[in-house]
Parts: sequence; structure tokens; C-alpha cells
Amino acid sequence: MDRSVYIAMTGATQIMRAQDVVSHNLANASTTGFKSELDAFRSLPVLGPGSPSRINAVAQGIGRDERQGTLQQTGRPLDVAVSGSGWIAVQAPDGSEAYTRAGSLQLAADGTLTDAAGNPVIGSGGPITVPASTQVVIGGDGTISSVPLGQAPSSLNQIDQIKLVNPDPSQLSKGADGLLHMNDGSSADADPGVQLVSGTLEGSNVNPSEELVRMISLSRQYDMQVRSIKTAEDDADDSIKLLQSD
Repeated sequence: MDRSVYIAMTGATQIMRAQDVVSHNLANASTTGFKSELDAFRSLPVLGPGSPSRINAVAQGIGRDERQGTLQQTGRPLDVAVSGSGWIAVQAPDGSEAYTRAGSLQLAADGTLTDAAGNPVIGSGGPITVPASTQVVIGGDGTISSVPLGQAPSSLNQIDQIKLVNPDPSQLSKGADGLLHMNDGSSADADPGVQLVSGTLEGSNVNPSEELVRMISLSRQYDMQVRSIKTAEDDADDSIKLLQSD
């Protein structure tokens, strides 16, 4: 009985972990550039004395859905979307290089180009700073040009180039800061093949309908595990009554 309770309890715990992933995806269904987190149940044998006939189902993350989200035109010059695969390099809060696809870029008061979370965007030599300008243009290759204050629109000067990278997805993992980092702590090489679309943002690739269906399915599985625990408890009570009757 104790083993059956253990397996049912473990199953319920793992289902709750899977529900956390679904809830996280749903919470980011409208987050710019968000990639849906993927997980799956893995069968692991219960080790111990006796025949290894019992199996635990363990929820494990298996990466991200790398499919591109819907591109939404905004017309805002500082909005950019990565076309196809690739990432925008930014400076994480701890000073390391990290990567994002959230292209809603901003200009800080000191002219630093940042993402929406305030992380500086990295250029050819570090964080990018844009001088006071009347116009800022971001090209398809990440080149940033501007028209300085007081000058004619024809005096468009190149300032820097956004670092765009495209490492193998298996080399990237999400950190606590919500950004992608290289697994070995290194910095990815710039990839000239990565292209941006200006005046556009990439929406989340989360499918709310699929996530809601999965949430309902997991809820039913959780109820089954709880009922299994209750059944094991009832069986134990009946066994005790039989012994006492003797």
C-alpha cells in the first residue's frame, strides 16, 4: 500500500510541476518574442528491494518551441523583430551577455539603447549609445543610423550595429532573469545571416487554446492521482478492520 501511495503522490507532484509550465506559458501569451516552454513526462523505475515493477512519471523540461510568433507591424522606428531564427544580444543585469527576441527597444535618458526590461543592447563594442537625434533608423542587418539634432534628414550617420547571433538552440538555456544564456557561460559569435524587420514586433508563439486543453487534461490526471491515494487509504482501513475482527 505504501508503495502505491508513494507512486500516486509522486504523480500528483509531477503533474503540478507540469501545470506550472502551462500557467507560465499562458501568462506570457501576449509577451513580445516569448517562446513557449515545452515539457514531457519521463518514465523512471522505482528502485529498491523486490521486483522493479513500479514506474514513476517525472515531468521534465525539454526546451522551447522555436517556431516564430506572428509578426505585428507597429510603425515605431525602434521596434524590431528577428526574421526567422536568431537572437538580439543584450547585457544581462549581472553584466554577462544574454539574448532575447523581445524587440521593443527603448532609448534611456542617457541615450543607451535598451530592451523593454532596461537591459542595454550590445553593439560591435559593447552597449549601444545613441546621441541626441531627430530620427533613428534600424536596418535589416542591425545597423543603427541617426540624424543628429539640428541637421538635415539627408545627414544620416551610422552609429553602431546591433549584435545578432544564431547559436544552436541546444546551447542556450533560460536564466532567472528571463533571458537566454549560453550553457557554458561564453558569448555567441555574431551571425551576419540574422535579419531584422523594423517597425515590427514578434508576438508570443504560445497557442492559448492548446495550453488550456492541456491544463484541463492535467487537472483530470491530478484528480485521478488523488483518488488513487484515497483508494489506497480505504484499502488500508479495510485491512485493519479485517485484522481486528480476527
